[in-house]
Amino acid sequence: QVQLVESGGGLVEAGGSLRLSCAASGSTFRIDDMGWYRQAPGKQRELVATINNGGSTNYADSVKGRFTITRDNDKNTVNLQMNGLKPEDTADYFCHAGSNYQRKLYEYWGQGTQVTVSS
Repeated sequence: QVQLVESGGGLVEAGGSLRLSCAASGSTFRIDDMGWYRQAPGKQRELVATINNGGSTNYADSVKGRFTITRDNDKNTVNLQMNGLKPEDTADYFCHAGSNYQRKLYEYWGQGTQVTVSS
């Protein structure tokens, strides 16, 4: 089992920055990919950014050039640096971890952290 604990959400003005962090604990040796997803009110959850265990990253077009995902060396923590925030970035942000362990697929989710960007 993997537990994901998020921090860093909050309220900022447009153009501001936030840094989200997600710390994984438990059976962390299982983790392959980590990432961030977000869900705005009345909308589907969408991918924001992912990073695999080799350091390759993937970003939603809407955040490219503004957000940066990083992962620490032991791959137990993933961060999302968000710069140039826009009101449309307002959403609940969820940490995600995926694994392929003993030929079984596992997914883990954090509880979500609110990011609100005021105009």
